[in-house]
Amino acid sequence: MTRLLMVGAIVLTTAAVAWAGMEDDDEPRSGRVPRPVITEPIKGERCVEDEAYMRRNHMKLLDHHRDETVLRGIRTKKYSLKECINCHASEKTGSVATAKEDFCVSCHSYAAVRIDCFDCHSTKPQGPIAKYPPSAEPTHYKHEIDGGAQ
Repeated sequence: MTRLLMVGAIVLTTAAVAWAGMEDDDEPRSGRVPRPVITEPIKGERCVEDEAYMRRNHMKLLDHHRDETVLRGIRTKKYSLKECINCHASEKTGSVATAKEDFCVSCHSYAAVRIDCFDCHSTKPQGPIAKYPPSAEPTHYKHEIDGGAQ
């Protein structure tokens, strides 16, 4: 019986501590980095992939595209950093990484991830904006990124 009471007390204490530490996510938190809010729409018809996929995999896509271009000489628009910049540059700053509200900086600051792309690449659009209908370019990168799932 004592053991049962001890287990019950541990469970209740753990639950109380967890509940006490919970905060309403909609309330501003002092001293915390604000969550990124993307307010400007993309300039193309649609992104090359859905939002959730891009949030999880954009770096893998960019790395793979870089390798295809640099090592194999294969240049495509889909997943190219240049095309991302063309669609996501801010109307206000003309850049994806100049101000804290810009597309890349807003999320990378929140995630505490250093962006080194722009040590070499421009943060501003360099050409016409690509428009991606669903069948514009085969998604030959997905098989290597998702481990075979298409």
